[in-house]
Amino acid sequence: MKIGQSLHNPSKHEEGGGAIHHPRAYEVMAEIGFAGRRRRVFTQVAALTGARLGDRILDVGCGTGYLSRVLAPRVGPDGHVTGVDPSPPMVGHARGRAPRNCSYRVGEGQDLPFPDASFDVVVSTLAVHHMPYAARGTAIGEMLRVLRPGGRLLIAEFRPPTNAFFAHLVAVAVGPAMHPSMPELLADLVPAAGFRVEGTEHVKPLLHCVRAVRPE
Repeated sequence: MKIGQSLHNPSKHEEGGGAIHHPRAYEVMAEIGFAGRRRRVFTQVAALTGARLGDRILDVGCGTGYLSRVLAPRVGPDGHVTGVDPSPPMVGHARGRAPRNCSYRVGEGQDLPFPDASFDVVVSTLAVHHMPYAARGTAIGEMLRVLRPGGRLLIAEFRPPTNAFFAHLVAVAVGPAMHPSMPELLADLVPAAGFRVEGTEHVKPLLHCVRAVRPE
């Protein structure tokens, strides 16, 4: 069994990377995987969301809540960051560290438990590859549904590393869930859901980011 697989629940998401249910082990792996640059990387991702004071943000596949805590100061006390994740242990870990303007719910990206047009920004970081292949398009459609018209989407996923060490690390962590590559997959799924893609960015060392808007 691969290291990454040991953190997942393969019975529910056998076609993807699977939900993760071991928050402390995940935190250790994330720090190692980002080679001590996790905070810098996620600060860059937060900036790419375009989040502003007072915004309502949804973090799909929030995991331990790391990104939502980075986003919290950007929206300030009048804004709010909501995290959703299918794993109760991950949500529990996030709740135990939540700032006042963050909250968390158990739920799946392909069936988001929120009304239409509830958020100004939707962000999803390293979550789509954990979803079953057949559910990924549905999940991005759900992100469109819960965004207000004109709202902003940012999806950050693994890109195929050119460095041999990082390529091996990604293969160990996520295995076959990365085929086809996430940049290729997102290039199809995001516009197919109805988003207008505004651009893509690489955040070193591992991330490919897609910026998009829900049309007015």
